[in-house]
Amino acid sequence: MRAVVQRVVRAGVKVDGEEIAHIGHGYAVLLGVSTDDTEADAKTLAEKIAHLRIFDDEQGKLNRSILDAGGAVLSVSQFTLYGDTSGGRRPSFIKAAPPERAEALYEAFNQHLRGLGVQVETGQFRATMVVDIANHGPVTMILDTRA
Repeated sequence: MRAVVQRVVRAGVKVDGEEIAHIGHGYAVLLGVSTDDTEADAKTLAEKIAHLRIFDDEQGKLNRSILDAGGAVLSVSQFTLYGDTSGGRRPSFIKAAPPERAEALYEAFNQHLRGLGVQVETGQFRATMVVDIANHGPVTMILDTRA
């Protein structure tokens, strides 16, 4: 699994012009699922994100997790994170999991995060979405269970 994690002051998702989810401060997580991913990857990544220390402490150091900071996660499925452009200009998505498998693991990831005590809002799987992200810092991390 691959995730782009952005610390945000707010984030939201619209589908067909209607807002379906939004959060205040927390993380916007863009999540890609590969053909090799398993439920164990979903759990590992959820734990990593829940305990990732990228919120400022009292001294201004990145030392607090989303659990410490009381933030929420906006989780958005994004198969294009597995786009491969090494063979040319048009990306190949052969490493992205098929939709049914990807959706199941995306939902498992979200459930694991919730189980750790994180408030999770989601985009709409397989929809064309407008994602509004107000990155704070900016702070952006790229996490990959295969790295």
